[in-house]
Amino acid sequence: MTAQTTARTHEWTVTGMDCGSCAGKVRGAVERLPGVDAVEVSLMRETLRLRLEAGASSPAEVEAAVRAVGFGIGPAAPQAANTPEAECSCGGPCEASAPHDHGTPPEEAGRAWYRTARGRLVLATGALLAASWAVALVLPASLGALPFALACLVGLAPVARRAWALLRAGMPFTIEMLMTLAATGALLIGAAQEAAMVVFLFAVGELLEAVAADRARAGIRSLSDLVPRSAWVEAPDGSLREVAAARLVPGQRILVRPGDRIPADGTILEGISGLDESPVTGESLPVTRGPGDAVRAGAIATEAALRVEVARAGEDSTIARIVRLVEEAEAARAPTERFIDRFSRYYMPAIVGLAVLVAVVPPLAFGQDWGTFVYRALALLLIGCPCALVISVPATIASALSSGARRGLLIKGGAVIEALARVDRVAFDKTGTLTEGRPEVTGIVPLGEASEDEVLALAAAVETGSAHPLARAILSSAEARGLTLPEARAARAHPGRGAEAEVAGTRIWVGAVAHAPEGAGQAAGVEAAAGIEARGGSAVLVARGDRAMGLIGLADTPRADAAEAVRQLGAMGLGAVMLTGDNPRAARAIAGPLGIEPRAGLLPEDKLAAVAEMAGQGGVAMIGDGINDAPALKRASVGIAMGAGSDVALETADAALLQNRVTDAPAMIRLSRAAMRTIRQNVALALGLKALFLATSVTGVTGLWMAVLADTGATVLVTANALRLLAFDPRRSPRT
Repeated sequence: MTAQTTARTHEWTVTGMDCGSCAGKVRGAVERLPGVDAVEVSLMRETLRLRLEAGASSPAEVEAAVRAVGFGIGPAAPQAANTPEAECSCGGPCEASAPHDHGTPPEEAGRAWYRTARGRLVLATGALLAASWAVALVLPASLGALPFALACLVGLAPVARRAWALLRAGMPFTIEMLMTLAATGALLIGAAQEAAMVVFLFAVGELLEAVAADRARAGIRSLSDLVPRSAWVEAPDGSLREVAAARLVPGQRILVRPGDRIPADGTILEGISGLDESPVTGESLPVTRGPGDAVRAGAIATEAALRVEVARAGEDSTIARIVRLVEEAEAARAPTERFIDRFSRYYMPAIVGLAVLVAVVPPLAFGQDWGTFVYRALALLLIGCPCALVISVPATIASALSSGARRGLLIKGGAVIEALARVDRVAFDKTGTLTEGRPEVTGIVPLGEASEDEVLALAAAVETGSAHPLARAILSSAEARGLTLPEARAARAHPGRGAEAEVAGTRIWVGAVAHAPEGAGQAAGVEAAAGIEARGGSAVLVARGDRAMGLIGLADTPRADAAEAVRQLGAMGLGAVMLTGDNPRAARAIAGPLGIEPRAGLLPEDKLAAVAEMAGQGGVAMIGDGINDAPALKRASVGIAMGAGSDVALETADAALLQNRVTDAPAMIRLSRAAMRTIRQNVALALGLKALFLATSVTGVTGLWMAVLADTGATVLVTANALRLLAFDPRRSPRT
């Protein structure tokens, strides 16, 4: 049996990770274990996911390895464990519908800062430092350094233990090792007071990093909090019982009281109420829903009680899938992040090498004072950790993803954000994207002896079961006229051309005049079609065999915000083009008022070629419905699906506009540009502070305690800068 068939995927929650180097330590600790493969560590989700080969390392050994390097670890939450091919760390599959005891959660989850190990270390070292100053005042000058040395050793002990564990795990270049060397060296050269201060400031910095990292995670956690944990299920006898929302199954009836959040996607059976759907779609105004209307998990019933039939299990609801996609997107690293990770692998060893040169070369080569340059070398060691640089990208990406998801802008990862920020052209599908996608029959033109009703009935018979907007319009018109449809067999769709089926033993064609069967697109039909298209409509030919029966005119209207979206794109310096399979006249009728370039008469393969051509000239985003435009969406630099949370919109494209607003397209690009600006600011801030303190440490302008502030302070600053994106609303910001 191969390793592929004997390996199992396990997932844990890991606490204590505050920056990218922390995630690297966890990864390094478990990758050395035999039988471990496909290690994924998510800093923002605080998860460890890996594959274990049967008969090699056990889950308990993985947990021991993580704890050995100073991090808390416990079983993953049921929601996290219930992912494809994942198993809970208990060793078995973890079903949300059948929860079991997973043991004690990670030790410090949810604790106040002063009750955590870092918080206690700060309080203890601070108290010792204050006591040392008090004792030093009454001791002789020769003994005044002893209290500070004791305070330093007490505060340094846990740091040194972690450094030793990481060294044994094959990771010598860590901030813990650098801190241990710097503090120990300071004691040896007689700078006990400064060594104690450095240890205290390091503890404070680590605590601030933990608080800042937790705040960065709060944006993603808040998405999960949108779905209630429980629901009221109505039994056949009318009684109510409270169950976990994760246990809901399709077909159950639930009661949603005024002020409650809907726990699962479903359909209203009874009741009329305003619904606040802003948690899911970002739409600020409540909408009124009643019997027969679909509702989404996370929406709030604002006025009255509703009885809802569950359509999807709790873990498959729209908001649950959005949360999963955002979490997966957070794990999909951006190219900039991968570059910084590669850079950081060389940065710390280079700093250590530079510190050795600073300590040794001036005294040996130029007869300088050993104590002075050893001290400067120790200061260099303290700014050798690239924590601020490494966390600058993931913290920004996580904030941007969370900010977008809360406003109906779903972006699948940092790579998509980077690609969106580089887009210089946007291609739109027409029907259902720039237009409402709900065309109506505006007229029927018989071309022979057939009546209007006969032409419409034949067309509707062929289009029965089709989801195309034009087909739905034909079917709706036939239903409105009360027509009885003949039976159609062997129906076939020809994307971009039309559809055909057998009715009463004869082939019936419904589609574009240009693609009609030979002989059916007669001159009269072409002329009549031109008249319909001149008025901005679309003409659909109905033919029986090779004889034209008649034309059906259909028209669609632009979305109310389409012109504003095109205007915003122009203000951002982006070109816009409309790609449609419709005829040129109908395309111009829509594109003209919008101020957008039309390309008409395109088949799916033509749209693909057009997008490929634009992609060869620069970044291009393609916006479509996620179904007919799938090839073009995939070929574009970024494929964006309109969808209001549909399965296709959420699963196929690189991004989705959940609220179906065209103006959300420039908003998504604006958010991506803001994220990339923040990343550049953070990288400049991190590298700038490092360069500044490298120079001042080498020249002796700054000492040990300023060096440690430069390291931890930079981490806090870049994280705080990244958090600003949580409050950034790209739909309202005038910035481009």
